[in-house]
Amino acid sequence: MIKWFAAILGYYTFRFPGAILGFIIGSFFDNLRSSGGGGARSIFKDITQQNVSPADFEINLLSLCSIVIKSDGSVSQTEMDYVRRYFVSTYGKDKANAIFRTFNEVVKKREVSAERICSYLNQRTRYEVRLQLLHFLFGIAQADGTLRPAEIDKISEIAGYFRVSQIDFESIKAMFIKSADNAYKILEIEKSVSDEEVKKAYRTMAKKYHPDRVNTENEAIKKGAEEKFKEVQKAYETIQHERGL
Repeated sequence: MIKWFAAILGYYTFRFPGAILGFIIGSFFDNLRSSGGGGARSIFKDITQQNVSPADFEINLLSLCSIVIKSDGSVSQTEMDYVRRYFVSTYGKDKANAIFRTFNEVVKKREVSAERICSYLNQRTRYEVRLQLLHFLFGIAQADGTLRPAEIDKISEIAGYFRVSQIDFESIKAMFIKSADNAYKILEIEKSVSDEEVKKAYRTMAKKYHPDRVNTENEAIKKGAEEKFKEVQKAYETIQHERGL
C-alpha cells in the first residue's frame, strides 16, 4: 500500500506529475517489501515489458528455426524433422500441425526477419528465455550431426539482436561444440582459476540457468531449460573429476 500513500503525497506536493512519480517509487518499495528485500521486481519492467501470447511466441520461434535451417544455403530434412518432432512431443500432434499451418500462412504473407522477430521478443520476454531460445536454435543446427560455420554465424547474429552478452553466447555454444576447455567455457571461467572460484562459478551458473528462471508457459522452452541446466551440472562434474574435488 506504500504506492498509494506515495501517490497521494506526490499529488498534494506536485499535483498530477507528483502522483505518478509517487506511485512508481511506492510500487518499487512495495515490491521490495513483498520479496523480503531481495530479488524485487522493478516497476519499470512491469510497465515496459508485455507478455507475448503463446500463439505469437510459437510462430516467432518457428520463424527463427526456419532462418537457422536455411542459413547454410540448404534445407536439411533432418533439421526439419527435428523441429517437427520437438513440437509434436511438446504440444501434441494436432496442436503442432496447427502451429505449422499457421506458420506457413504467415511466411507466405511477409518476409521473415530475424531482427524484427528479436526486437518483438525483446520487449516481451525475459533475458533467461532468450538464452533458452539460443540453446534451442543450436539444437536445431546440430540435428543433422554437424554445426556449420554459417549456422553458428547466424545464431551469433540472432544473439546480437537478442542483446545477449558474448560470454553467455560462448557458454551456450560450448554446450554443443566440444573442446578441451569446454567445461570451463560453459561455466564462463578460465582453466587457471582456483577450486574455490570453480565452485563459485557453478553456483552462479546453476542459479542463472535454473529452469525456474525461465518463467514461461511454453513447454518447448521449459524442456530446453532443463537440458541446459543439465549441461551446467555435467560441466561442473567434469571439472570436479579432473581436479579431484
